[in-house]
Amino acid sequence: MRAALRYGKPSLGAAPVLFANSFPKSGTHLLTQVLKGFTRIGPAVDSGLPATVTFEGDTGRQRSVGEIVRDLERLLPGDIGYGHVHALPEAVTLLCQRGTAAYFILRDPRDVVVSHVHYLTDMKADHIHHHYYQEVLENFDQRLQASIEGVPSVLPNIQERFEPYMGWLDHCEVLLLRFEDFVLARGETIERVFIHAVERGFPAVCNRETGSQILESSIDPAHSPTFRSGKIGGWRESFAQHHKQLFKEVTGDLLLRLGYEQDNDW
Repeated sequence: MRAALRYGKPSLGAAPVLFANSFPKSGTHLLTQVLKGFTRIGPAVDSGLPATVTFEGDTGRQRSVGEIVRDLERLLPGDIGYGHVHALPEAVTLLCQRGTAAYFILRDPRDVVVSHVHYLTDMKADHIHHHYYQEVLENFDQRLQASIEGVPSVLPNIQERFEPYMGWLDHCEVLLLRFEDFVLARGETIERVFIHAVERGFPAVCNRETGSQILESSIDPAHSPTFRSGKIGGWRESFAQHHKQLFKEVTGDLLLRLGYEQDNDW
C-alpha cells in the first residue's frame, strides 16, 4: 500500500517481481537483503511471504510442483520473494517470463558442505536432520563426510543436491551471482543486481550509481551469518585429505561446471 501511494498504482503494477533464488547455504539472506533495498529506489514491496522451497525443513517432505507453482504465482508485481527452487520446467517458465527479475546465487560447494554441517548441528534445532547430525554422528569428521556423500534414506550427496539447480545456469533471463563476488567485488556485483532489475522492467527513480549504493547499504551482516564471516575458501581449514578425495569421487566435474576449478588437481 505504501509503495502504491508513493509511486502510484500504475507504477507498482508495471514493476517486475524480484525473486532471490539460491542453493541452500549460499547467501540467501544476503541476496534477499539486497533486493529489499529496491523498496527505497522504486515501486517494490517486501512480500512478507515465506520462502518458496522444494523441501520442507522440519519434515523433509518434497513439495509438489503444484505447491511450488502456487507459491510463485502468489507474487504480485513489485513483490520481493525468495526461496530454494529447483530448475523445474514450470518454475523456469515463471521466473524467466516477462515481468520477473530473478536471481540465482550459488557458492563453492566445498564451503557449502562445511556451512551445512554447522547449520544442522548448531543452528537449526527444528530441522529434520538436526537430531541425526547432533546425536547420531559423533564428530565433525563424520558430519562433514555425511554432508559430502549423503546418508542412505536420510540425505542425498552434495552432487545430487546440486544437480536439480544446475538448469538455472542455462537461462540468461536469470542473473547468476556468486556469493564470493559479494566479498571480493561487492560494488560491481551489486551494480549487476541493479542493472538486471532495470533491464527486466524495474522503474528505478535514481541512477545506477545511487541505486547501487542504496542496495549495498541494505546489507545487514548481523542477519546474514554466511556473509558476516566474510570468509571464502574456508573449506581448506576443514577438509582433510580424505575429505578432498571423497568430494572428488562424489562430485566428479561439478566444480569445473560451476567455474570454481580449472581441473581436478586441487
